[in-house]
Amino acid sequence: MEISNNQLLRFTTAGSVDDGKSTLIGRLLYDSKSIFEDQLEAIETTSKRKGHEGIDLALFTDGLRDEREQGITIDVAYRYFTTPKRKFIIADTPGHIQYTRNMVTGASTANAAIILVDARHGVIEQTKRHTFIASLLQIPHVIVCINKMDLVEFKEEAFNRIVKDFENFASKMLITDIRFIPISALLGDNVVNRSENMSWYQGAPLLHTLETLHISSDLNKVDARFPVQTVLRPQREGYIDYRGYAGRIAGGMFRVGDEVIVLPSGFNSKIKSINGPSGELAEAVVPMSVSLTLEDDIDIGRGDMIVRSNNQPNPSQDLELMLCWLNNNPAKPRAKYTIRHTSNEQKAMIKEVVYKIDINTLGRSQDDSEMNMNDICKVRIRTTQPLMIDSYRENRMTGSVILIDENTNETVAAGMIV
Repeated sequence: MEISNNQLLRFTTAGSVDDGKSTLIGRLLYDSKSIFEDQLEAIETTSKRKGHEGIDLALFTDGLRDEREQGITIDVAYRYFTTPKRKFIIADTPGHIQYTRNMVTGASTANAAIILVDARHGVIEQTKRHTFIASLLQIPHVIVCINKMDLVEFKEEAFNRIVKDFENFASKMLITDIRFIPISALLGDNVVNRSENMSWYQGAPLLHTLETLHISSDLNKVDARFPVQTVLRPQREGYIDYRGYAGRIAGGMFRVGDEVIVLPSGFNSKIKSINGPSGELAEAVVPMSVSLTLEDDIDIGRGDMIVRSNNQPNPSQDLELMLCWLNNNPAKPRAKYTIRHTSNEQKAMIKEVVYKIDINTLGRSQDDSEMNMNDICKVRIRTTQPLMIDSYRENRMTGSVILIDENTNETVAAGMIV
């Protein structure tokens, strides 16, 4: 299967503190020759100063000085690299429980999650927590990298035991595609290059797996959704009467001539033209950014949604969400927040906390209704005006919201519509 070289894959990494996430990413960047010479020189110098014999690969990802000094990841570090086959954005997220919100943030747009497991320790509590968050965020592909195989003498039995344990608990979760790769990030086995120490493993190394993951079907290409971000009125020669609606397609496909309906007003029209960055298009698909013009002159503004007449989202003021609380201050009962859904903003109130998830046991607690930082809860919210929603499982773009504190303008929570 040929993959276009401009396709972008976003992936997130998760693992407990010493599972070797930073070393793995460093190895990926180093072996795929994605590091600039000046970066390499700086890291060689730091490695020598710290008394390492070779290069400390973990230093490639620890962008903050605190992280480099303490040897831990505390913030989401985004890294960009490219190979002849694909472009990649890595969200390297912290493994500690107090950084659950950072993992949720880094993983929210990912096509794939790499979950690291230490071959000596196997599946631990944090492995289960990270897998649960990947499942909650509907990350389509999970790659379980069983790291430090060199410390268990590259034995196939150690690998098979962890695969079996992982499959046992992951079977209860909604993950459609799980792959297992035995690696040694430190030595480079099965990261970019195939391992000579594990001839029993017949699968592809990690980079090849990332380059060939089929991700174009991850987006919802059935339900056409176009949230309007802004109205374009150029007022220059040749465009005096041009009235375009600009935005990013959040689902499906739009073609010139399609019958559409504008929500919430309910007016019908047809698509007259579609303009992209390089000119007119006959059709446009998710996730392209385009400008649409319609046959009829309808009053449309930011926050409206253009959809197909025969396939409409669910307009609702009462939402059930899985909510991750991101703010230092706890949620205020029945307080007003601004809710942002695609390009639409409304006022909203948290009506009730249905249950809180114990992120360690993955059990549900119905007695505790206080939402503090890093808590993940199922909540009911009421908005002042209906939002044009789909469930998060159907569409990650039209199924997600954020809550904003009206006084501080801080984003306090991220939610997925159930």
